[in-house]
Amino acid sequence: MLELLPHSEFDAVFAIMEQSFPADEYRPHHEQRALLEKDEYRLYVCKEQGSICAFIAMWQFEGLCYIEHFAVSPQKRNGGLGSKMLSEAVALSQNPVCLEVEPPENDLCKRRIAFYERNGFFFNDYPYTQPPISKGKSPVPLRIMTTGGRVTKQKFEYIRHTLYTKVYGFSEVE
Repeated sequence: MLELLPHSEFDAVFAIMEQSFPADEYRPHHEQRALLEKDEYRLYVCKEQGSICAFIAMWQFEGLCYIEHFAVSPQKRNGGLGSKMLSEAVALSQNPVCLEVEPPENDLCKRRIAFYERNGFFFNDYPYTQPPISKGKSPVPLRIMTTGGRVTKQKFEYIRHTLYTKVYGFSEVE
């Protein structure tokens, strides 16, 4: 089901990204596209009738896989595609998988967390803020979800440090 994104089809993924995420949670087009050149970054897509209908962006690090973005086009949601994709993506990783979610402050956020829990992720209630993803973007208060159970404070600190330094380009955890 999942296939690596052909670079020539990046614009279709970016269109879904713009529809699915608040502006502070993704990079400008040229910065997002530049990630395709990084060895640790993989962008997988799901196609139906030759068109991209969903994607999942993953970073592979030592002892950790991070799902940065995951979205299904609005027309294809609520049909089980997301669960199938997530299961396949987790199986691709040799390491525990983590992702960021908004805190459970409203019904939509609670439903999103419940979706990930149904798909084998565990909510970790350690305070976490996504640094600005790009110049001009704002930090975003989030939480970390992980496969394999809730993590210790020490493992959480490793995850945060890895994301801050390798994904967001911060030299220190702030």
